[in-house]
Amino acid sequence: MTSTVVTHRTRTGRPVPRSVTVASWTVPVMVVGQFALVAALPVGIAPAGALRHVHDRAVRGAATLLAVSYAVPLVVWVTRPDGAQSLSKDMHPALAGLIVAASAALVVTIHRTRARSRAAR
Repeated sequence: MTSTVVTHRTRTGRPVPRSVTVASWTVPVMVVGQFALVAALPVGIAPAGALRHVHDRAVRGAATLLAVSYAVPLVVWVTRPDGAQSLSKDMHPALAGLIVAASAALVVTIHRTRARSRAAR
């Protein structure tokens, strides 16, 4: 049995993996839904997939921005001796908003890359 993988071609012809697209949509849902620590998995998938498989600099930059914006509250939570039991409870709402905004930037960048690819056909 064979399976097909749907991808979106970038300007340079390299596809944006579906895992990067799904991860970019999953992160804000998890952060807003108070599952910020579990969001580490899609936050790791998005930049890893983008940096490894996508040549479009805008997508790579947006994925890196997402990873850095998530890493800041995570490092603060891990290094603080008096931190809350949960990353979601310890994270400042402005940092949660920054993560959601960075994820939205990645979603928009992927969408624009896909639209440019369709227009070039």
